[in-house]
Amino acid sequence: MYESVLPQKAVQVVKSHDRVFVHSVAAAPDVLLDALVERAPELRDVEMVHLHIEGKAPHTAPELRDSFKTNNLFVGGNSRYTLVEGNGSYVPVFLSEVPLMFRRGIMPLDVALIQVSTPDKHGYCSLGVSVDASKAAIDSAKHVIAQINPQMPRTHGDGLVHISKLDSFVEVDYPIHEMPAHEPNDVEMRIGQHVASLVEDESCLQMGIGAIPNAALKAMENHRDLGIHTEMFSDGILDLVERGVITGKAKHRDTGKIVGGFAMGTRRLYDFMDDNPEVNMLDIQYVNNVGKIKRNKNTVAINSAIEVDFTGQVCADSIGNRIYSGVGGQMDFMRGASLSEGGKPIIALPSQTNKGVSRISPFPKKAAGVVTTRAHAHYIITEYGVANLYGKNIHQRINAMIDIAHPNHREELLKEAFELYNYKQNIFGGSC
Repeated sequence: MYESVLPQKAVQVVKSHDRVFVHSVAAAPDVLLDALVERAPELRDVEMVHLHIEGKAPHTAPELRDSFKTNNLFVGGNSRYTLVEGNGSYVPVFLSEVPLMFRRGIMPLDVALIQVSTPDKHGYCSLGVSVDASKAAIDSAKHVIAQINPQMPRTHGDGLVHISKLDSFVEVDYPIHEMPAHEPNDVEMRIGQHVASLVEDESCLQMGIGAIPNAALKAMENHRDLGIHTEMFSDGILDLVERGVITGKAKHRDTGKIVGGFAMGTRRLYDFMDDNPEVNMLDIQYVNNVGKIKRNKNTVAINSAIEVDFTGQVCADSIGNRIYSGVGGQMDFMRGASLSEGGKPIIALPSQTNKGVSRISPFPKKAAGVVTTRAHAHYIITEYGVANLYGKNIHQRINAMIDIAHPNHREELLKEAFELYNYKQNIFGGSC
């Protein structure tokens, strides 16, 4: 009843000036993207909309600027240069609100390019490792084109799509994108240990991707009954699941379930997710809803930053005026964790860059975007310790932040504090 077509035929539905959504992260549909790029000579001003996607992202090539423009909802390394080359831009938006932009027609979609698992006996395919905002895109787009891949894990949750909902599909068989696990270095392990020291048994965790979250998880091997409610997860959770540390027993919402919006890791992670009823991959409008997040007691949000200033302003999507990533879900979870009973919102970062530049700064770089405001900042962690800013005044924050800065920069930071905030006239006495 349902027959596959060649990729070149499937993408014929795309017209000049259309807005096309591309499935997120590890689920990026490479075959469909390659077929669409083949049509570049006959297309003009097709707007490609997506969160971070893995792979070559061939539509971002500067020489195709007349055919394709990239509208990034979160900027990845393979599309970062589009903002410099002039064939792309960036939409600052909370990840929790991306589905609303699609569903409310603020950003209407003409076509959605997705990748799904093979259909089950009832005809249902799965969005697999990336439900996130992709479910909303499918619900909203005029045309849905899929590549069906038996190597896409079938996951439980919101990602089921009946094959009848696909306007056309192609069949492929190749591994989806993987991200090798990075072994944390000494600095990252020290940061991870500081993070883990704040996590109580029966806490509910949100963590980002990368070495610091993995280091923190490694340091939690002796914890008990941790839960997961996070926009994304990676291989770092697997050892804790196998050890019985992550059980979800204490969660008030989705008890016993690992809740996420998307996942990125190795085949080991994808095999763990495949047809696993313990894992619920849900619409990001639910996962990142502050009201849902705060319902779990002791929610600990672990997020990263590019720089944090004296007062707690967190720059996480840009280096000065250069967009580096995106707003993402940081504020969704920072706020949710702060409202959770016993919750802890954490920003964790190395004290300096690989080039020796301090990441604790007197003020954000010119044109840098503040993702988490100083009113939302609670715990800032570097390898030198934990600064708890909540309830602290400006002078007290300066003292706490300099204490966790790299020793090579503390004297200069103190001089800046004197100039900017009259720090030497601290009316609260002592060193705050």
